[in-house]
Amino acid sequence: MAARINKKRSFLFVSKLLGKHIPVNPYTSLLSGAALAVLLYEHLTEKTEETNAQVAKWKREMVEGLIDTKQARQVYNMLLQESLSLPETIRFVGFAETATALGHSMYEMFADHASYIHTTREYVPAMHPDIQFEEEHSHAMAHRCYALDHEAFAGEGPIVLVDDEITTGKTTLNIIRDIQASYPRKQYVIASLLDWRTEADELRFAELEAELGITITPLSLLKGRIEVVGTPKLEPTQQAEPLSQHVVTLKTTTVADDFGQLHATSEDGEGKRSTASYVQHTGRFGMQSRHNGVLREEISRIAERLRSQRTGDRTLVMGTGEFMYIPMRIAAEMGEGVLYQSTTRSPIHTHPAPGYAVISGAGYTSPEDASVRNFIYNIAPGQYDEIFVLLERQMSEERMEPMLKVLGQLGCSHIHIVYCGLPEKTGDNEQ
Repeated sequence: MAARINKKRSFLFVSKLLGKHIPVNPYTSLLSGAALAVLLYEHLTEKTEETNAQVAKWKREMVEGLIDTKQARQVYNMLLQESLSLPETIRFVGFAETATALGHSMYEMFADHASYIHTTREYVPAMHPDIQFEEEHSHAMAHRCYALDHEAFAGEGPIVLVDDEITTGKTTLNIIRDIQASYPRKQYVIASLLDWRTEADELRFAELEAELGITITPLSLLKGRIEVVGTPKLEPTQQAEPLSQHVVTLKTTTVADDFGQLHATSEDGEGKRSTASYVQHTGRFGMQSRHNGVLREEISRIAERLRSQRTGDRTLVMGTGEFMYIPMRIAAEMGEGVLYQSTTRSPIHTHPAPGYAVISGAGYTSPEDASVRNFIYNIAPGQYDEIFVLLERQMSEERMEPMLKVLGQLGCSHIHIVYCGLPEKTGDNEQ
């Protein structure tokens, strides 16, 4: 755990699986989503002796893979090749920003009858959000779902809501109410790595089930109880002192030609607009099973290209904000000695003490939104030979400057900036 700099919630579970605040083997993180997919398959599939035996075998193997990073790749690929099939159309929704990759990796395990979208803090004025709700404890409360397919939530099939943890479940109840008001159905599933709900929290779920005439099924890798004592420690996150006489080689690569692009104008918290493109199949604007093959081919091409640029044995691939899944999958295909983590919006109290989860951190103004502060945690000088930073959108040099300054102070000699989207159209001006 770590202490949040947040008056609404004083603590944070720092996951060893997510790849957000702590560097992880990318296959370990991908396998955590695959494990949730196995639990969902077990829940939805008709129980037969053969199915029960198969699921039990998968469970044993996925536990071994999550514990032993050396087995994670083999187990993940095995489950992916199983091409699980669903009895009916299932809609997956991942929560921004920490569960965008978790939701995607869960959804990807199913070969058909599946769609995926993740919530976003992005504001796209020309698009009307199909769903909008508040995350009550968060420092960034507003969530939106922009589905290009406006039938994305239609139908009667179950919706699977994916989050990294469920503490009280209030966020989940908020989104269920919002969905049910516009797209009524009978069944919801909440999937998470951790479920810490109390009996009172579980009672609120039962009350909503009775009120709306629905069922809500929880699935998690770990369930338990927690008790938090004390008040938030609201000291600012300390940035490491810049390293003196440290030479950093900065290389910029654009891989936008290898990705499908989606053109939409965003507006940040200061009212400035950007026409820099988004990557098409991140899940932010929705995707379906038929898109998975295209995305896998794109990822493999880019991973091969970036792998050829590696010069060291200790490599970190860094996703940015909500853009987690694609960088994670690319990292998984870049060879041995590659770890993965992502930048985050979460302000966390750093403390260089044994056993504390967030030892160091550096903050900077987000390139995508000047009103937002982002953070990079737990990178020590000399820890990596090189860092590949993958950004979905290609922002201006001026907007990138704060992030590049912080990257140059991490104590890594080789930094690769990889833009996955196209820059703003020529002649466009921020408003």
